[in-house]
Amino acid sequence: MDQAWSRPVHLYGVERPRGSKTVPSTPVFLPPDSLQRLLDSLRGSGRQLMGPLVRDGAIVFDRIENAAELPRGMRDIQSPGSYRLEQSDSPRLFAWANGPQALKPMTFAPEEVLWQVVRDDSGLHFEPQASTPAPTAVIGVRGCDLAALQLQKAHFLQEGAEDPAFQRRLDKLLIVAVDCSHPADTCFCASTGDGPDAGPGHDIALTELDEGFLLRAGSPQGQEIIDSLALPPASTAQLQAAAESSRGASDAQTRKLPATDLRDALFARQDHPHWAAVAERCLACGNCTAVCPSCFCSAYEPRPSLDGAESEQVRLWDSCFSFEHSNLHGHPVRDDIRLRYRQWLTHKLAGWHDQYGRSGCTGCGRCISWCPVGIDLTEEVASLLEEPA
Repeated sequence: MDQAWSRPVHLYGVERPRGSKTVPSTPVFLPPDSLQRLLDSLRGSGRQLMGPLVRDGAIVFDRIENAAELPRGMRDIQSPGSYRLEQSDSPRLFAWANGPQALKPMTFAPEEVLWQVVRDDSGLHFEPQASTPAPTAVIGVRGCDLAALQLQKAHFLQEGAEDPAFQRRLDKLLIVAVDCSHPADTCFCASTGDGPDAGPGHDIALTELDEGFLLRAGSPQGQEIIDSLALPPASTAQLQAAAESSRGASDAQTRKLPATDLRDALFARQDHPHWAAVAERCLACGNCTAVCPSCFCSAYEPRPSLDGAESEQVRLWDSCFSFEHSNLHGHPVRDDIRLRYRQWLTHKLAGWHDQYGRSGCTGCGRCISWCPVGIDLTEEVASLLEEPA
């Protein structure tokens, strides 16, 4: 499976270790005052448009109607246990790294009814509850989140065990990615091979420059939209500026994972004393798994009506940090935080190689920023790789 993630040199000349062998389309240039034309085209065929907005002190995806709503000049300042926004004089709309959301809520719903059972005089009747997602175009998706979507697809669309709710949402989603030009201090996507530029999985990708945007297609649907705009090809100078932006965003990242394949190293350190040191700080709150773009743990909850005539089976997001998540026959398999943190980290960075052919971490850094006590995954891995004294 690892070969499926080998990445060639990117369009703008930045080499990364994983990705798609698909040859990207020739970039075209979109002036800033024409961005609304792109948004109007995305809304074609009855699509609702989702984009980055400032809500409650963070950048989140929400419904938008026009380009004026996008966060012009906004920067995010992130560090372990800290996230805040800062307004600048920059004309750029995407000069930020990420917020607490990713694509995950748009494909894997935080809460949904899977099936319903109704009782009448003839017995019990079970009926699936099919969701009807609206056609949606989302703009502003980053490379780390595209890579996470590929992992979610590997999980939810396994042959013979396809999740119909996930598939329905995915089929209705048109993705406009934006190459990341201003990574946060917590980002390390360059070391995982998943950024800063957008890899496979998008319909259209944008590179934002001071003078406008470069557009490239990642799907026939995306190419059709770009062709409808009748834009000129990007100039050599614009392509060079895009390459410099990508290299600059990669070089700006100071955090990294020491290797893309930590499977054997982490499995060999199940008894390392550092697990206990992390457990003394970890609150087991589950923030890291909630903001992670690839985590998929879930729980199932029956919700019967008061009269007992019917009941719904609901799937909810869950976390391997919760005490109840490892319950088997009323007894938790992992009854302390040390074991739960070890389970999360080794599954994410080691076990996923066996399941999906790569690590489950795409370097977005959200787990670092949104951890209340500032636990840094990259530092914990480095400590675990050290031989105990």
